[in-house]
Amino acid sequence: MQPDWVMTEKIDSTSRLVFASDFGGTHMRGALIDDRGKIHVQLKRETPRGSSPNCIVNALVDAARDCQHRGGISRIAAAAVMVPGTVSKDNTFIVQAPNLTSLSKFGLKAAIEQELGCPTVLENDANAAAVGEMWLGAARGARSVVCITLGTGVGGGMILDGKLWRGVDGSAGEIGHASVEASGPDCKCGSRGCLEMFASGPAIVRMARESLSHFPDTMVQEQCLTAEKIYDAAKTGDELALMVFRKAGEYLGVGLANLINILGPEVIVVAGGVANGWDLLEGPMREEITKRAIPSAASSVKISVAECGDNAGLLGAARLALDDLNDQR
Repeated sequence: MQPDWVMTEKIDSTSRLVFASDFGGTHMRGALIDDRGKIHVQLKRETPRGSSPNCIVNALVDAARDCQHRGGISRIAAAAVMVPGTVSKDNTFIVQAPNLTSLSKFGLKAAIEQELGCPTVLENDANAAAVGEMWLGAARGARSVVCITLGTGVGGGMILDGKLWRGVDGSAGEIGHASVEASGPDCKCGSRGCLEMFASGPAIVRMARESLSHFPDTMVQEQCLTAEKIYDAAKTGDELALMVFRKAGEYLGVGLANLINILGPEVIVVAGGVANGWDLLEGPMREEITKRAIPSAASSVKISVAECGDNAGLLGAARLALDDLNDQR
């Protein structure tokens, strides 16, 4: 069995270290990151399924202490936790997390600070990914950045004129819950036809299942179906799998065309596990952008896959925690 952690860099004793955690709907990841963006220890575990928020607090604290132990350090300067949901503007609790319902309205910041004894930052996962990509990734040097994360859900983070844009109540950037199909399927958020219902991992699985009867020769099997397996089938030329990824790419293009027309960003970064299928998504996505976006804005924006990969959010969360420490000096 493979270990759930890895040591990647020897720790410099003069560095300030942040424990950053990505709490997704499927897995939680943690890392020790220094003020240069070097990742020293990483771990990955299943997201706890308990109905109590204390299950998540305990998992985060255990992961932080495990990272400290593996790295051979006695203390961390700060902690940063990112979640797939809306964080309150005062950074104290999770307003809404559709895939982690036990965290809704729970004072996660205070709970983590009490257990770990250090300042803690909460942030939406896509916001953190946007900061990470602007710091060390595909958006280096840009001042106007949109990051869209494709995973268990679809998230979004926006940096305008160099500053993270959270909106009046902290909920800005929910690109996944912009409707791209008025009569589309119901979404967990209460709306319908959201981008998340077409471009997330579960959406790819759903669309494949719904079309199985129309493709009798497909190699896609209903049992234990995942977006990764559908991608693998598409790479072999399977017609059902190719259709599903084309549809996901088209709807992604509709969503991004709207963003381009409204915001006119310099860079759009696509991150998350589903972005591993970029070779299948990109073509239909760009076709829809060409059809729908204002030509001058479309020609000015750079669209690319996240350079920091799955670590974009971890790096961004660490950067935000370090910035808070600097502000407190």
